[in-house]
Amino acid sequence: MMTVYIKPGCPWCIDVEAYLKQHGHEYERIDVTADREAFARMHEIFGQTSAPSMTVGDLKLADFGVEELVPFLKEHRL
Repeated sequence: MMTVYIKPGCPWCIDVEAYLKQHGHEYERIDVTADREAFARMHEIFGQTSAPSMTVGDLKLADFGVEELVPFLKEHRL
């Protein structure tokens, strides 16, 4: 399962969520601005606080847009 850490209003987050929904990807959406523990967890996992960031199992993709997401999904056959 994909876990996507987002910040509402972030244009990259909006684009990434739209892409994932349009292509039928299921994911857990975590708003790091509404949950301090989630924000701390994101920082611990990725070593930074930019969104969107995502995990899929042991795979990580931090601070990305659709341009980075598409090759990541293809590379890992997701």
